[in-house]
Amino acid sequence: MVILLFISALFTGIYLNNQKTIEQGLKNRAQALYSSLIITRKWNALHGGVFVEKTPGMESNPYLQNPDITAGNGKIYTKKNPALMTREISEIADKEGAFRFHITSLKPLNPNNAPDSFERQALLSFTQGKNEAITKEKSDGVTHYRYMAPLVIEQACLACHAAQGYRLGDVRGGISIRFNIEETERALMLNRLLLGLLFTVTLASFLAIVHRLVITLQKKLVAAEEIIQEMAITDDLTKLKNRRFLRSRLREELDRATRYRHPLSCIFFDADHFKRINDTYGHEAGDAVLQMISATAQEQCRQSDILGRYGGEEFLMILPETELKQASGLAERLRQTIENRTNIVDQHQIRVTATFGVACYSPETTTAQPDLSDFIKQTDTAMLEAKKAGRNRVGIATGSLLFRKKYRVPLIACPNRSA
Repeated sequence: MVILLFISALFTGIYLNNQKTIEQGLKNRAQALYSSLIITRKWNALHGGVFVEKTPGMESNPYLQNPDITAGNGKIYTKKNPALMTREISEIADKEGAFRFHITSLKPLNPNNAPDSFERQALLSFTQGKNEAITKEKSDGVTHYRYMAPLVIEQACLACHAAQGYRLGDVRGGISIRFNIEETERALMLNRLLLGLLFTVTLASFLAIVHRLVITLQKKLVAAEEIIQEMAITDDLTKLKNRRFLRSRLREELDRATRYRHPLSCIFFDADHFKRINDTYGHEAGDAVLQMISATAQEQCRQSDILGRYGGEEFLMILPETELKQASGLAERLRQTIENRTNIVDQHQIRVTATFGVACYSPETTTAQPDLSDFIKQTDTAMLEAKKAGRNRVGIATGSLLFRKKYRVPLIACPNRSA
């Protein structure tokens, strides 16, 4: 949002600066024309007016006393005072299409010098101390820039205007300047359109970049969240799922088994005499043994099976849609594979065995879905009974006592095949 405000402020500043520059250029042009005319009028007034030869069609100034003189050669010359000279220059400039002057006052001698509405408002403002007036107006489909500044009575002006009651320093009127700015207005419009287009493109590009960054960030956050979630349910040593994940999935599989009336088996197993391995060979050797057991168990798993480290040297395998016989067969194969593997750690050959407990929930034969903790305890109890029978065995929980609150589990103990 801050960047959007910055971009908006930047383009607004550019537009306002361009607008101000163009407006100042128009004002400078009007002021230059006004200054040029004032200098020309002052030159005329300093010389008491200028006499020019009166050519056919030229009228004498009716507001001057004795404006005409006759030369010795018989030629007639008529006087052009500052006001008349200004009006005639204005007419020439207007015909050329450059600009137009108008001398006016609130008390004009010449009715042609009467002010229009803009000039009247400007003249009134001059009496209140303002020194210029500016406006734009449209007429006949053309926009004109209008500028007006006051005429102050100077010593040379009193010759003509003292009779009107003016004194030195009084504002006796003003000069209005008007010129066509249609091209300038079109340039301003084009400038607005270009700036608007540039702003739109910049904003769209910025939003596209932000959108891309947001999408990229979202993907990174999703990936990071997935990694964090995976870390939260993964055992760091064996890379198997941890206890939290196993209990969650077992609850889901119990519900699914009940809903679709499919069997569900569990295998609970751990390494035999694991503390002895740690005490004899060190914890690094114990870690290597756990990694070997987890890798071996993964080899025996189907894609639909769920294997994890339940805690310490204990592992849990969840077998959806698996009967007790199939589960016990898998446990026996896994027991044999672990027994036949040798770990070499720091030049020490370490052989390890594991003891297994197997339990099965079959909705076809069981009236109620077992509690999650009860199901895990059943498999754990079967494993403990197998340990009591001599370890390196598969204990199977069977019979009608399955899932009762107090366990006395009949056990089928598979002897050590290598013995």
